[in-house]
Amino acid sequence: MSELLYVPVLPVRRHAVTAYRWLSAVDRRNTAPLWNLPPWPGADAPALAVELRKGLGSVSRVQCHRSAWIDAPFADETQVAALADILGEYSALSPLRPVTGPERSPLQQTASLAVAAHSGRGVGVRVRVTREWDAGAAEAVRSLLARAEPTVRADLLLDMDAVLGDRPDAGKEALRALDALVPLTPWRSVSVLSGGFPQVTAETLDRGTREEPRWDWAMWHEVVHSRRAYAPSLSYGDYGTQPADTIARVARPAQKGGPDWGFLRYTADRAFVMAKVLHRGDEKIPLNRAAARELVESADFRGPRASAGESWLRDCACGNGSTGGFETWLSVGNAQHFAFVAHTLRSR
Repeated sequence: MSELLYVPVLPVRRHAVTAYRWLSAVDRRNTAPLWNLPPWPGADAPALAVELRKGLGSVSRVQCHRSAWIDAPFADETQVAALADILGEYSALSPLRPVTGPERSPLQQTASLAVAAHSGRGVGVRVRVTREWDAGAAEAVRSLLARAEPTVRADLLLDMDAVLGDRPDAGKEALRALDALVPLTPWRSVSVLSGGFPQVTAETLDRGTREEPRWDWAMWHEVVHSRRAYAPSLSYGDYGTQPADTIARVARPAQKGGPDWGFLRYTADRAFVMAKVLHRGDEKIPLNRAAARELVESADFRGPRASAGESWLRDCACGNGSTGGFETWLSVGNAQHFAFVAHTLRSR
């Protein structure tokens, strides 16, 4: 298997592209995102083509020549065909690999395998386990792999979806899935993905700052310490500092307004730390700088040199530059998280 360490699961949106672009060359070296195109319900063919080209273009530019995966998990049959055509055009120059899965339609599977064969870059096989492992999925994956050209290399993307406190057996389910899937083929890489960031409401942050356990990180430790022969070769993946279901949100044009509040995100070794900030109002600037200062002065803060995210938080806390808005807060939160996870995986 490859030396891939980290697979962040990202929406094809500007804030995620910005956060990935902020990563240092060292942090990118063993990182390969799984980019997710948003749903476009009811989009006609011309509008869809424009959106697809825009999304693929932005991701291809930020990836440069580093490999990554591109998925459209919510595409209908019309959109699958359009995406396959455009990916075929990009395949000669783009580092993006198509993704399919056992629950996808025959059209989607065929299109993805065809692009993989044409590009020579291989294919990602995304197997989702939202609750308990379904043993029948292994046979579906076997049948899917049998349809691929012999030269097509495959990557296993085991997606455990949201892993929070209500899934104490997620590690066991992941191991059941891996035990069944790993022997099916000589995978180029095997990644275990999960989303551990919680849903956040105004009530969640009614006292300003809150910590939530990194349940997905705990699950990952259970898997890699299982003494399975394949465990040392596994790659870790997560959904960054957003809930796992965020990638399913319908793409909409940027609009003014929105809620009056938001929050800063910081990733500690075993917890996510959130600090409430304001989007508007007379108290916005002093409150937001105080929230950044609380994170910067905590024992978990890694210093402004750790990433562009930490640098922004330091500046905000010290009164330099803007106090941000929704998109900036997302970019900063993900940037510090990606850098921390990449560094942690390299170190361990």
